[in-house]
Amino acid sequence: MSGSEFFHDATESVRFWVQVDDASVGASVSARTLRFAFAPQSPTQDPLVTFRANLARLEEAVRRRVAKGSIEPVMLREFDLQPAVGSAPRAG
Repeated sequence: MSGSEFFHDATESVRFWVQVDDASVGASVSARTLRFAFAPQSPTQDPLVTFRANLARLEEAVRRRVAKGSIEPVMLREFDLQPAVGSAPRAG
């Protein structure tokens, strides 16, 4: 559901929604987590730019959390964004 995301200043996180089956699930990821997972060399990069560049991976992380029983709002953590065991390492 790209396009409805926004940066929430009070929590320093990007809030967004992901379609999971027939439901739109609210989620968030902190600017710190985005920076750590995707842009460690660019600490001043806009969190929304980083979010949009990695949208597919973030949406998949939300779907995995929901499949494991997480309820809305899903808060993504650094652990949720680590590559799966046996997958190719991130470029960087």
